[in-house]
Amino acid sequence: MLTPEHIIDRNNVNIIGSGDKVIMMAHGFGCNQTMWRFLIPELPDDYKLVLFDYVGSGAASMAEYSTSKYSSLEGYAQDIVDICKVLDLQNVSFIGHSVSGTIGLLATRAVPDRINALIMICPSPCFLNIDQSYQGGFEKHDLSELIELMDKNYIGWAEYLAPLVTGITERHPVTNELTESFCTTNPISAKNFAKATFFSDHRTILPENTHPVLLLQSDNDALASLSVGQYMEKHTPGSELQIIKGKGHCLHMTHPQDVALHIKRFLEVTYASE
Repeated sequence: MLTPEHIIDRNNVNIIGSGDKVIMMAHGFGCNQTMWRFLIPELPDDYKLVLFDYVGSGAASMAEYSTSKYSSLEGYAQDIVDICKVLDLQNVSFIGHSVSGTIGLLATRAVPDRINALIMICPSPCFLNIDQSYQGGFEKHDLSELIELMDKNYIGWAEYLAPLVTGITERHPVTNELTESFCTTNPISAKNFAKATFFSDHRTILPENTHPVLLLQSDNDALASLSVGQYMEKHTPGSELQIIKGKGHCLHMTHPQDVALHIKRFLEVTYASE
């Protein structure tokens, strides 16, 4: 039986503040909750912030890791559902970075009465190029080679991918931090999460959304282009797309003030309409 103590330990849950309204923050692939520290000071101080690590990432318990469970994004969504239920979270505004935008949407379908708004930072429902109607950014064989590189040269894989993600090629603190995060993540869980992230296609669940959604997209992102954000806005009911002038896939780390301005406006409008 899951208990609050078990979940807090399993997912390394940390709670900041004690407001009635909750902001839950979910990191992306290869990351952990510490990467929200740039954004946290910019968020409204009357919210309770709930931070966590997915099992297999950050300081979450590897003893709880299951290769089969976490081979799909639904497994990560279950972590969110468990946290919401066991900690009895209500009025949750969910912030998800990258693939966690999709994971948050999956979790919202399971607990629609607990999560009432979604904020997606550089999201993508599918990173693959499917056809002329949808270009996710990558050919399947290129992603397969990237996954194979994890087996052959894990450090080299991390050093290649981190600058691509941040959009900063020179040695920069954000790029260095992401490289270190990739390198310190368990290779087994990292590879499993990478496959679930880069080879899944969750475009079909976008039209099922029933909650307000804020899409925050970088105008120069090698992983999720503007066309991906535009596709999501077109196919996701109740969504709005805001473009932030900046490079890279980690706007919450590189442009936290710009991200926070959009989030605060979105939350004010969302709660005012209830």
